[in-house]
Amino acid sequence: MTDHEVTHATFTLERTYDVSPERVFAAWADPVAKARWFTVPGGAHKLDFRVGGIEVTSGDPEKGPSLTAESRYHDIVPDARIVYSTTLFGDGELATVSITTVEITADGDGSKLVLTEQGTFLDGREQPSWREQGTSTWLDALGADLRN
Repeated sequence: MTDHEVTHATFTLERTYDVSPERVFAAWADPVAKARWFTVPGGAHKLDFRVGGIEVTSGDPEKGPSLTAESRYHDIVPDARIVYSTTLFGDGELATVSITTVEITADGDGSKLVLTEQGTFLDGREQPSWREQGTSTWLDALGADLRN
């Protein structure tokens, strides 16, 4: 019998952006805008941003396995909230299953974004710290994209 390892983790990341909640939300909802900050160079991205819609992202990072993430949108409140679940595969093997909530609120003349992810990490194929670091990196990329 093979041993199977499961790790559960939750993290929350916060960012403030000098643009309206509507602009932050639009950067998540528009396929062209999201591809600019969310995908790895040379990666593929498909976004159907609606309740029940699917987003698929794939690519080969500089180091590590080929990754494919598939997300399903469960709740969308325009300019305020996005809830989705994601399965992540590394080299074709299921690595994580997670649920993510993105909350966007006005913060002075800008916006505050709070992202909370609850994940199940399977058989050591991904570590919670890797996911948190990667998510932090793309939230920073979102900020850079919003400044343009």
